[in-house]
Amino acid sequence: MYYFRGMTGTSEDNDDELDFWSFVELANRRLSTEYGFRHQLATEVLLALNRASSIVTYDLESTVHRPRGRSWSSFRLLFVTWLAGPLESAKAAQLTGMSRAAVSNLTKTLVSDGLLRRSPAEHDGRSVRLSLTERGEQEMVEVFREQNDREHEWTSVLTEAEQRILVMLLEKLITDRHQFDIRGRN
Repeated sequence: MYYFRGMTGTSEDNDDELDFWSFVELANRRLSTEYGFRHQLATEVLLALNRASSIVTYDLESTVHRPRGRSWSSFRLLFVTWLAGPLESAKAAQLTGMSRAAVSNLTKTLVSDGLLRRSPAEHDGRSVRLSLTERGEQEMVEVFREQNDREHEWTSVLTEAEQRILVMLLEKLITDRHQFDIRGRN
């Protein structure tokens, strides 16, 4: 549990002392006592999950991808196409969690950069099939080697068992989401 380190008063009075975890506790306390919300642990879980995802994504993008002139979204599309491709752009959108429009826009840039190839799908002339060029494949091997080292740095604070438990818990959270009406992409 995280504590406020003796903070009193409003968050405006103590914004120099407020960090992410003390904010979570402040939010939970205020949501419960002032507004009557009952599911503070759910709020804490999702705040932490979103924060972790944002921090790791920003780190990987800024240390691995931006120095190469790529975005995190570009990497995701290239990664999926590299390992699952060739594949139709609609499937690429599903696997990356991006919209079809985002995949289409990224595809244009990656095709012009010589990393991705776009061709008509065999069964449907309106659909597009994506595949990596030879240059794209070479770049993905290089960039993923660097990213995988960075991923290892991040996860090395956890034991192998903790990593497997975390994956199991995240998989359960994602898989069991169909128990209620979810809005968003797969």
